[in-house]
Amino acid sequence: MARIRTVKPEAFFSESLAEVSVEAERTFFGLLTQADDHGRHRDNAAIIAGLLWPLRAEHTSVHVEDDLQQLADAGLICRYTGCDGRRYLHIVTWSEHQKIDKPSQSRLPSCPQHHPADRCGTCKGTCAKRTEASPTPARGLDETSPNTPQALDLPAQPAPGPPVPRRQASTAEQDALVGPVRPLDPTRKKPAGQGVFPEDSPKPPRNLGEGSTPGSRILDPGSSFPTGRTAPAATVSANDLIGEYVAACDERPPSDVIGHLGRIAKKLLGEGIAPEHVRAGLKRFAEIQGHPSRLPSLVNDAMNARSAGLARPGIRPTVPAHQGWTNPLDAAAAYAEEL
Repeated sequence: MARIRTVKPEAFFSESLAEVSVEAERTFFGLLTQADDHGRHRDNAAIIAGLLWPLRAEHTSVHVEDDLQQLADAGLICRYTGCDGRRYLHIVTWSEHQKIDKPSQSRLPSCPQHHPADRCGTCKGTCAKRTEASPTPARGLDETSPNTPQALDLPAQPAPGPPVPRRQASTAEQDALVGPVRPLDPTRKKPAGQGVFPEDSPKPPRNLGEGSTPGSRILDPGSSFPTGRTAPAATVSANDLIGEYVAACDERPPSDVIGHLGRIAKKLLGEGIAPEHVRAGLKRFAEIQGHPSRLPSLVNDAMNARSAGLARPGIRPTVPAHQGWTNPLDAAAAYAEEL
């Protein structure tokens, strides 16, 4: 349970705290509020990280473990193993800086190095199963071990000599040991596990003699005559079209513009409009800019573009092309009959 503690002004120019990082210093100040009335706390980096750094996800339990190691190296905290086998820590200068009015009894084991005679919360008194303070575990192994290996108490064996050539036993000696070899009786049944089966194995061979049948499901990329399944035609999605539009821009457009264009492009593709027309409309939109709601009209222009005049080619060829009105250079010759 967190408690209100005292932080002295001298703490900010303490030489011991100056040896550790700023994060480790904050962890130390946080331990002041989480430790019990005797300055003891569980030595668990995950628990301490959850209590002191709940809103700082970037400072994980791995960083807290490094903070605790820095504080231990600076002599600000002492990490030890209690009589229950768990890891604990206590603030070394707790009694010098914290004055607790009516302190409650600690429920945690006392430090065997600094407070061997204090009350142990696990033993409810003087610790009966005192364990020595656990030093910081070595981070690596020495290259050579200082202890010389000792020989086991085994009976001495003679040194191996040169190999002795083995003598091949004669036929008479083999007959004396295993008996003479008798010819096989064709009418006598063979016992299981003796001799070699003369007949063929009933199991068929694993490899097939005939060639494989056509219709392979694997498409050979190097073959010009595919015999397997072909991959489905690639489809262009609205995300692909918007990605091309963003890549063509000099600067990335705002997220609202990208989202609006993406929704309109997805709706147009859902209506069955070809991706080429939507791509052409996005290209035209990149040139003229404006509100994203203009994209459907630009796509319509790309779909129904007219080459010249009011009529579309091939629809009404008899309609003459529209010509803009211009003032004649010679008005008298142009309007001679009307004048």
